Amino acid sequence: MNIKRREFMTGLAALTTVAATPEPNTSVAASGRSYKYLGRVNGYVEHRIIEPGRTVEKIETFTRGPVGVVRITTNDGKEGTGQISTFEPDISATILHRHLASQVVGKDPANIDSIVDRCIEANYKFPWSFVCRALAGIDTALWDLYGKIKGKPVYELLGSKKTSILAYGSSMRRDISPEDEAERLVRLRDSHGFRAFKIRIGQVNGHDGDASPGRTERLIPTVRKAVGNEVKLLVDANSAYTPPKAIEVGRLLEKYNVCHFEEPCPYWELEWTAEVAEALQVPVAGGEQDNDLAQWRRMIRMNAVDIVQPDLCYIGGLTRALRVAQMARQANKPVVPHSANLSMVTLFALHLLAAIPNAGPYVEFSIEGNDSLNQMFYRPRLEVKDGSVKIPQRPGWGVEIDSEWLKSANYQKSERPA
Repeated sequence: MNIKRREFMTGLAALTTVAATPEPNTSVAASGRSYKYLGRVNGYVEHRIIEPGRTVEKIETFTRGPVGVVRITTNDGKEGTGQISTFEPDISATILHRHLASQVVGKDPANIDSIVDRCIEANYKFPWSFVCRALAGIDTALWDLYGKIKGKPVYELLGSKKTSILAYGSSMRRDISPEDEAERLVRLRDSHGFRAFKIRIGQVNGHDGDASPGRTERLIPTVRKAVGNEVKLLVDANSAYTPPKAIEVGRLLEKYNVCHFEEPCPYWELEWTAEVAEALQVPVAGGEQDNDLAQWRRMIRMNAVDIVQPDLCYIGGLTRALRVAQMARQANKPVVPHSANLSMVTLFALHLLAAIPNAGPYVEFSIEGNDSLNQMFYRPRLEVKDGSVKIPQRPGWGVEIDSEWLKSANYQKSERPA
């Protein structure tokens, strides 16, 4: 069951590369070198899912607690629903209406690539973070609109017929003893059929520290012994370590056949992470925090990570996440999206994984019971059965937002002048 990094990378070499076709938004220098805008790769094809001719009449936002929902309406009454990134959605909603809505209202919703790019470029003085969090709501609402117009789930719009994805149970806790963590993972293995779990090591931005003295060194062998050798084990350090400490911890992970070492170093220190990835056999994962597609290109080219982890709501939606997936595919790297709560981000991740050829084996599925994020605002609920999650089959994202939740949320609107 030993997982060797070199074998891992060699096995990925079988992934095919994207076929080369002419694409817009590319400049070609006299030398023949092409310069791709905003994360495009050779052969990138702009998305054309619906016929042009409609206009976006209205964008509405609904925010409550850590969740924000976006609804887009066209001139012929078609609607699509998406989600702003979780946490501080009221700030993201304000950004959406003040800085992004003017780039969308009155425009043809068929042109999603140009809409997404305009929203980024129009805000070059206010880069990334909340702009991308707000943009995620617009982008995902447009994809839902496409699905409802075409009568198909989003993943089918992208050419896939896959209907379920294996899940790994994702623990968010560092305030739990190794013994108690192991006990609850065994229960979930037996009750839901999970064949993989992710646990938390170190501490967030930990400066080489641990949540409690010696916790990581006890946690790894305790969990491995409890869940058995047939269960895949992933870990997340949340930017905990300098390279020497990360490599030291990585040797422990290798001993216990851990298959995924996430964010070992401060995520902005790409060279640190690359140093760790080069030194270890265990595959290094990262990228959840990154929303600059040029930074993604650098990260992938320098092999800072073996497994790429865009968060569809942090990065600005499905369109931009698909660009990251294509960059990763050309570098023979798998995609395992970050989806650390059961808001719609896990739903979006399911559709992405179903649609891309370099999908990793699992979707991240939180095992925590935080009701404010635990699918309380949409139906049907996502469930793990026999280790897998079924993708909702209705058009668009396949879910409906609870009408009572919408009524109780804070409401804002941007619309086309009469």
